[in-house]
This record gives sequence, structure tokens and C-alpha cells, in this order.
Amino acid sequence: MFLILWLQAVLEARSVRVVVVAFGGLQGAQVWREQTGSTFDMLLDPERKVYRSFGLGSSYAKVMRFGCLLQYSEYPAVDRDFPDMPPDMLKDLYQLGGDFLLDEAGKVLLCHPSKSPMDRPSVEDILQAAGSSNSKSNL
Repeated sequence: MFLILWLQAVLEARSVRVVVVAFGGLQGAQVWREQTGSTFDMLLDPERKVYRSFGLGSSYAKVMRFGCLLQYSEYPAVDRDFPDMPPDMLKDLYQLGGDFLLDEAGKVLLCHPSKSPMDRPSVEDILQAAGSSNSKSNL
């Protein structure tokens, strides 16, 4: 959690606005925020228009692949809890996300569609993309 708060502070210092896009409903978003402590702005996208515009989709094979399941199996060993979501809020366990950085004009500066649920760009990649945008304009 410390890394997320630190990264949020660094991005805000660079005038980068973070928006979480969620395909579920308001109730699920509220539960997720409570559990993660996220303070980022959130856009609800129940029809997944934003997801599709970035080429994101669902994949049983990518989510249920051995390496991903192995990582999840290690959660109890490192005393990490799984998110506690009511079953009626689990819309699509196989939806893959991504991380994207856009400038004010909508130009994509960083494009990282996830290959698995835990696949994220490095902090360095995010900061490098945010830094390159600062020389042109603020996000």
C-alpha cells in the first residue's frame, strides 16, 4: 500500500490524474474502495465501452493459467488476503484490465494491456511516460 500512496503522490506532483475504470456497478466499486483504501477517481463502465476502446477483453485461459494460480496460492503463505466480494458482485472473473496513460489531448503515452490479472507496468515505465508528457503538457 505504501508504494501505491508514494506513486500517487509522485504522479500528482507531475500533474497526472489517475482514473480507475471499473466494469461493475456502484455497490461493487464502493466495496472495492473500502477494501483497497483507494482514493483515485473512478469511472464506472458497465457496458465496457472504455474497455473495448482499449482492446481489453476476457480470457479464461489467461486468468486460470498455472502461473497465475500459483501466485494466488502463495497469498496465505505471505499472510495476504483475497478481496472479500459478495458472490452477486462477481460479474466477470476473467476480465483483464490494463494501464494506460493519456495526455490532455487523448494521446496514449503508455499502453499496457494486462497479460494476466497481476500483470502491471513497472513504476519506472509509468514515471518515464509521465515525465515525457510533462515536457509537452500536463496531464
